[in-house]
Amino acid sequence: MILEGGCHCGSVRSSKRKKKVICYDCNCSICYMRRNTHFVVPLSKFRIVQGEEKLTTYRYNTRVARHTFCSICGISSFYYPRSNPDGVAVTLWCLDKRIAEDEDFDVEIRYFDGLNWEQNIDKSGISEMSKE
Repeated sequence: MILEGGCHCGSVRSSKRKKKVICYDCNCSICYMRRNTHFVVPLSKFRIVQGEEKLTTYRYNTRVARHTFCSICGISSFYYPRSNPDGVAVTLWCLDKRIAEDEDFDVEIRYFDGLNWEQNIDKSGISEMSKE
């Protein structure tokens, strides 16, 4: 299944291939404030369809994760996570099709304690989500 989505104003659009999504509800300082429930896909399965020139990037703390957002409306529909340098974290709520409400689509939401990232990253399984 090809999932499409983007930011609020429609300037940034992306697509990704996925059949089942395992989402992470993280409590790190940025995900908590954004209520960013996200799933990870391999870079090869993700494509920016439109608006790459409209993206702005924010980095903090270790400066590894690249938090992208639309420079027009400010929505972060995806970002490049520290946990998966070979993947992209896609914000569930920025998909066009509301798959969280679609009974034909399998969505699992797991909690991730991002406030204690180093102690939880290995046991969370998130690093495996960007593997082909």
